[in-house]
Amino acid sequence: MTSQHRRAAVGTTVVGLVLLVAVAAWRVPWDPVAGPVLRAPAAGDWFTPAQVARGEDFASWARVWSLSSVLVSLAVACWFGLTRAGRSLVEGLPGPWWLRTALCVTVLTLLGRVVTLPFAVLQRRRVRAFGLSEQDWWGFAADLVRTQVVTIAATTVAVLVLLGIARRWPRTWPAVAGATLGVLVLLGSFAYPVLVEPVFNRFTALPPGPLRTDILALAEREGVRVDNVLVADASRRTTTLNAYVSGYGSTRRVVLYDTLVDDLPADETLSVVAHELTHARHDDVLTGSVLGALGAATGVGLLGLLLVRRTEHEEPVGAGDVPRLLALVAVASLLVGPVQHGISRQIETRADVGALEATRDPAGFIRLQQELAARSVADLTPPPAWQWWFGSHPTTVNRIALALRVQDEGG
Repeated sequence: MTSQHRRAAVGTTVVGLVLLVAVAAWRVPWDPVAGPVLRAPAAGDWFTPAQVARGEDFASWARVWSLSSVLVSLAVACWFGLTRAGRSLVEGLPGPWWLRTALCVTVLTLLGRVVTLPFAVLQRRRVRAFGLSEQDWWGFAADLVRTQVVTIAATTVAVLVLLGIARRWPRTWPAVAGATLGVLVLLGSFAYPVLVEPVFNRFTALPPGPLRTDILALAEREGVRVDNVLVADASRRTTTLNAYVSGYGSTRRVVLYDTLVDDLPADETLSVVAHELTHARHDDVLTGSVLGALGAATGVGLLGLLLVRRTEHEEPVGAGDVPRLLALVAVASLLVGPVQHGISRQIETRADVGALEATRDPAGFIRLQQELAARSVADLTPPPAWQWWFGSHPTTVNRIALALRVQDEGG
């Protein structure tokens, strides 16, 4: 490793990490709930024993299949990335470095899907058994194919950009690639609602009526510009209730599941929408995108310290490094889970606070949490370690505790 390369890698890592911490300190609501720490009520205070048991039953096996899938895919990635197997795979592929790179990404991604497919099928059987989806197996297979195509395309572009820069600027590539991939993350988040979401769902405008009028009035009170509210045909794959905000700037959109529009009372629907509008008001998607971009830049800096050439005469970074690169990314993705999900929980809690402030209806918020938990067969008593590592949202009982505090304060 040349001194110039080392400086570029270390500098990219340090600058990326410092900016990441600074943006997180500035934009993440680390204390979204005023007052003392919330004390969650017992699940049995708000749900029947049958609902608690049903959620635990579903979640126990869901965790088994999910964790098994993660560990098996990680083992396969590391086997190819950290042994001779990956190099052998690449050496058997035809064409120039860029074609072998694209083929290697495709092969390894498909292998990862194949070895984890049994867990996906087992989980899907359980989802159908618990009434969480009425989608047939052909529809499930089609969604898997769409997901793989999008994953392969996005991963291939990112890896080709990284390796192309590394070959063009072998001494300073960590800095150049870190900045470039950070920009690509921002562009991808911006374009996602327009390019990717339509692959999986059809969207229609929420028709004129009382609900649309109430939503637009709520948006005006929250100071959020909403030109349109979209409804996704989510019922073809799930019976659960949801809404979300995606994109930022001119691509920002508020999307409701059709199950939400069709099955919830208006007051509970407005509580969901108020939660999403709070995300929009605080530009949470943009915040997440910037954090993701800085995380990518920091990761590239670390890769620069790991994907090294000891002498000036060694073969430049190329397709042979792809298995190791994908393995390192897989390991890093798992390890940063507690940080990523911890930030998400703080942002989601602030959105809950915003929903309660906007609707001034804590009782309706509690009814909503009960309905959401019942419809999704939520785990009402998740293991603390699991929630810490994988929980992207506050638990149901914590959200109820928040509403109870607002109710007690006369909100």
